This record gives sequence, C-alpha cells and structure tokens, in this order.
Amino acid sequence: MSHSVFLSRLDHYDDPGLDAAVAALLDRAGCPAGRGSRVLVKPNLVAPRNTALSCTSPAVVRAICLFLLDKGAQVTVADSPAFGTGRIMARLAGLTDALADLPVAVCNLDNPRAIALAGGGSIGVSRLALEADHIVNAARLKCHDQMGLTLAVKNCFGCVCGFRKSVAHQTLGKDDRRFAGMILDVLAALPPSTSLLDGVVAMHKAGPVGGDSFVLGLLGAAANPVALDTAIYTRLGLAPDRIPLWQAARERGLPGSDAATIDYPLCAPGDFATEGFVVNPRLAPLAFETGRFLRGRWRSLLVTLGRGR
Repeated sequence: MSHSVFLSRLDHYDDPGLDAAVAALLDRAGCPAGRGSRVLVKPNLVAPRNTALSCTSPAVVRAICLFLLDKGAQVTVADSPAFGTGRIMARLAGLTDALADLPVAVCNLDNPRAIALAGGGSIGVSRLALEADHIVNAARLKCHDQMGLTLAVKNCFGCVCGFRKSVAHQTLGKDDRRFAGMILDVLAALPPSTSLLDGVVAMHKAGPVGGDSFVLGLLGAAANPVALDTAIYTRLGLAPDRIPLWQAARERGLPGSDAATIDYPLCAPGDFATEGFVVNPRLAPLAFETGRFLRGRWRSLLVTLGRGR
C-alpha cells in the first residue's frame, strides 16, 4: 500500500501565499473537517524560550484555523507544554495575538484519561484530544537532543497531560525503545488526524529548544504521520537506528515506516536543500537526572504562577 506525502515550498512566513499553500496541503492530504465537526489543532508549544524557532509558527497555525473555519468546523487550539500551560505558552509564542480575530478557543490539554500502554501500565492523555472528531497535528521540524528529531509523531506526545510527560521520561526513559513505544501507543489512542509539518524554518544542531535555525522552506502534510516523518528522515539521510521513534515504528510494522511505500504527488524531497542540516549523532539520556527533573518542575510552576491568568 502506498502512502502519499504532500510537500510544498514556502520561503518565509510572511509570504502572501501561506494561507493558500496550507489549505491546499490539508485538502490534498484529505483533512475531513466539515460543518460542526470538533477539530483540535495541536501545535508544538514547548517552552517559553526561543519561541520563534521552538514553537509552531503562529502564521502556520492561523492558516490551518482559517482552512478549518472555512469548512465550518468548531476549532480549538491546545497543547500541554513542558513549561506552564497551553494558554500561557500560546500567548508567549504570539499565537494568541495571531488568532485574536478568529472564533477559535485557545486552551490547555488537561483533564487526563488513562490509556493502556503495550509495555504495561498506562499514561494520562487529555480528554479534549481523545474526544475530538479530528486532530490537525501542527508540528515544527526540529532536532531533538533525546529523540534525534521531533516531527509529526513526536508532537502527539504533547497530548499527554502536564507533568505526566516528565514522569514518563523518568519511568520509561531508561529504555529508548519502550519510551518510543509509549509515544506510538499515544498516537494509536488518538482520533484520526491530518499532520501539517512546519519546516519553513527548521531547527538543527540541537533541540527541541536551544538549536539553530535552518531555512528549509518546506511545508508538508499527510494523513499518515509516520509516513510524513519517514519522508523527512530519509531526505536527511538518516537510518532507523539513529531515530528511536522510526526504529520502533518499523519494528511494529506500522504503515508508512518503510520509505519505499511513500509517494510524493507534489514536490519531491530532493527539491529541498538539506546540505548542512546537522542532526546530533549522540542522543542524550531520556531519563533526566534528579536535579534537572526537579528544576524543570519548579520552572514549570513558576511559569504557570508568574505568567498565567
């Protein structure tokens, strides 16, 4: 079975063709949003640092919302960031201002419901995500110190509520395959989705917050997030053993994890220049050392108390 990945070139976020490009990609990827459907737009709102590069571009999220509203959907934009809440991070990243004139709710992915994990145990995933009719998964193309890259599949980890993500790092992080499997379990529990990858300006060398910019000029979309990620891994010349999520997806035989099964009806991956894009060859441990874990929870509390309303 073939899996279509739709790629489009856009050189900068203030391009007047951005809205049309995003709409065309979502349409070609088969986004089923219709009148009255409850659609969650799930951006990457990771932390209140380097937000112009670490978070999904507000211009891209706005373009997604315009497409959905034009279809008559009821749109909510939400995330559960590493620090603070989705509403706080949306404001800090400029997303609240970008959506101010649209009938769109901006909120936090909270109110967890336990989903079972294939490796045993469970994890709390937001009911808002689980009960949506459809999700538009709006990821930012970035390197990730612990996972190699964070793309469409990794972005779904943000549907896990609050501190449970940090706890998962501590409890599952000693085995990168088990941690990757947990993220695939979260993806499997979510409603159907369409993924839109923001790679207009990507992050390389480090991440998910402290890397450098790399102007890639890429927007991508697919009904299958695994296929979309595989397309990017392949274009960057990576092997599955470099990327825990890709390796776990291949071990499970997930559709789209084999590059040979992907087709490109629009631009081809080779149309995008990736020379000089650096993915760190050595991954950092997934489990945080105790001091870093406690400092992270304290910083999250400070963001919430100091900036929240």
